[in-house]
Amino acid sequence: MRNERLKMMITAAMFAGIIAVAAQVMIAIPPVPFSLLTIAVMLTATILPKEYACLAIIIYILLGLGGIPVFAGMTGGPGILLGPTGGYILATLPAVICISFLLDMFGHNKFVAIGANMLSVVIILSIGMVWLKMVSGISWEGAFKGGMLIFLIPDLVKSIVAALVGVVIRRRLVQAKLIRATPL
Repeated sequence: MRNERLKMMITAAMFAGIIAVAAQVMIAIPPVPFSLLTIAVMLTATILPKEYACLAIIIYILLGLGGIPVFAGMTGGPGILLGPTGGYILATLPAVICISFLLDMFGHNKFVAIGANMLSVVIILSIGMVWLKMVSGISWEGAFKGGMLIFLIPDLVKSIVAALVGVVIRRRLVQAKLIRATPL
């Protein structure tokens, strides 16, 4: 039991690293960069058991908060979390909780995963947009267009990819007994 928990904590840390790398693959679109952060977050939530998916996100956020350059553009520190993009980063935790909850409640299949991941996109973009508006002082229209609308279609596509790939990877990892299907 203890070895299993240690293995899963190490796995969560590895996923935090994957998220950090994915955040660096970006296209700068002011005011918020477009990155692969969201697909890595959705994959994490689709693959890992909920407590370890949440742990991966918390590790990622704490690393960045501590100044380690894990956020988009090799940035880190409290200034990033308090800046215009901070809401998107912080919104990844409720998004992961949502995905994990829905998958646990309705089953780890591609249809539930697609719906859960799409809902997580709405969560991330909504929280991020409100944060962007509050921090930057731009209009609601500007926040909606620049902080939500331009990312909606690409992120919904990423949510479908993350769901389909994540369900397959999870199934194979469970079959290989590399991760567990149920909580400890």
